[in-house]
Amino acid sequence: PLRSSVTLQRRLTLAGIQPTLQRMAVAAALLERPVHLTAEQVLEAARSQLPGLSRATVYAVLQLFASHGLLRVLPVDGAAAVYDSNPAPHHHLLDVATGEVRDVPASQLQVLGLAEATAGLELAGVDVIIRVRGLAATGGPSSAPG
Repeated sequence: PLRSSVTLQRRLTLAGIQPTLQRMAVAAALLERPVHLTAEQVLEAARSQLPGLSRATVYAVLQLFASHGLLRVLPVDGAAAVYDSNPAPHHHLLDVATGEVRDVPASQLQVLGLAEATAGLELAGVDVIIRVRGLAATGGPSSAPG
């Protein structure tokens, strides 16, 4: 929709990013709602808007968006990186069997001993990934990468 496109253009511009066709296709795949997607999933979704979009361009745009604070990159052991379109502070549940990722609000989790561990340092952020099995069985909203 046109309204969504204007909102995405504004969001990119405010982040200091020139909204090209390729960047807008990636933004439409990732930034319209909170999602957790791999680069391949972003490529597939963005190609539905811009069929000739290259894999290299998608990777470059993902890095650009992450460096400008529009995305978070979740390091997932032994799997493709997952791009999180919610840059606000929060944590994650990761189902190690399915790859499904769900947000955990920062207010629902406390990290004890943080002050002692970071004494004398400037805290830049805390990212907790809780690895579980059986996430799909718990119901509720899902942000699966697939």
